[in-house]
Amino acid sequence: MELRGRWALVTGAAKRVGRSIALALAERGANVVVHYHTSLAEAEATVGALAALGVRTVALGADLSRTADVERLAGEAESRSGGLAVLVNSASNYLRVPFDGLTEAVWDASIDTNLKAPFLLAWHIGRAMRARGTGRIINIADWAGERPYRDYLPYCVSKAGIISLTRALAKELAPEVTVNAVAPGPVMPPEDMVESERQAIMRATPLRRLGTPEDVGRCVRFLAEEADFTTGSTYHVDGGRLIA
Repeated sequence: MELRGRWALVTGAAKRVGRSIALALAERGANVVVHYHTSLAEAEATVGALAALGVRTVALGADLSRTADVERLAGEAESRSGGLAVLVNSASNYLRVPFDGLTEAVWDASIDTNLKAPFLLAWHIGRAMRARGTGRIINIADWAGERPYRDYLPYCVSKAGIISLTRALAKELAPEVTVNAVAPGPVMPPEDMVESERQAIMRATPLRRLGTPEDVGRCVRFLAEEADFTTGSTYHVDGGRLIA
């Protein structure tokens, strides 16, 4: 798919991995709808960085845990762009709660934002893409969807759901729309992670380093731009961590 002049919606694009994805697409000339929740200042900074690359861009706020907000985001992104060519479901929360401390509220917060919202966006926007005859949907999963972490049960389940959702959507939306997932591994760990833990993760990763948001952005860009005969697949950007 030629990205230049086409529009992409990237959720969670104000910062971290989502921002790198937005920039990677813009480097190929894609216009970008920058979704954010509470990070308005960061979203505005991302919009400035995208505009500096010569593309069109707009920031739209939405709470992805609220169905009404998700539906509004889908509608506004479609109308502002005149029809999206790419949807990247990147936004998610990362709630650490020990098993004995889990609550229904934590479960709902994880599933609603990390799994339900990507489904709803793909349902609304994917059908519009199918009607137009083309489109790319790329979901950001996590290697923890296949190899769960302790103390992150709802998060891991939500990301396993993203992998399954990707396969199911690929069947529903073929042949007009491709649907794939990117599953990062040790990429941009939490800012409060201690150095000893960071070093341990690197030692346990076959490539002996942490990944970067740019690694994820390049993989997403490949799926949007080059992967014409790929759908229902999950690409692991994890330095080999899944097989270690």
